[in-house]
Amino acid sequence: MKHPQPDRSLMIHGLLDEALIIPDLRASDREGALREMIRLLCVRDRRYSGKELYEKLLQRERLGSTAVGDGYAIPHCKVKALDDPMVLLAVSRKGVAYDAIDEKPIHVFFLVVTSAENPSVNLRILAAVAHLIRRSRPLLKKMQKARSGGELIALVRDVEEKLG
Repeated sequence: MKHPQPDRSLMIHGLLDEALIIPDLRASDREGALREMIRLLCVRDRRYSGKELYEKLLQRERLGSTAVGDGYAIPHCKVKALDDPMVLLAVSRKGVAYDAIDEKPIHVFFLVVTSAENPSVNLRILAAVAHLIRRSRPLLKKMQKARSGGELIALVRDVEEKLG
């Protein structure tokens, strides 16, 4: 399977907002993690119901786990009438059971919600996140040590700037 090439002009740190970062995710299973992240998204954008987002994310998980291995997952879905993509970053120190292909717990989540009307944006963001996590082995450990949203954004920015 050919993976889309990352868009070098698309920087994940530019899509992150401290208001959409959970530096210490509490959930221990997939459903709980999705619900915890969705609650924060729904506070940020009240147009979408938690139930709608949860169902869309679970529907995507049923197609195959979005856990990409090495402690990362990229849950994602598309919704109607979304102007700008939303990217939520969550870090779990204890790990979340998430049906990962390598059977390891997930420690870092990049939850991506994009517009159904512009599917190419979804692919570009997913490719950029995959590139980021594939190219930076120490990122996971550094993220687990970070204590704030600002620190997490700075870590992502530093890695992206080094990757060019």
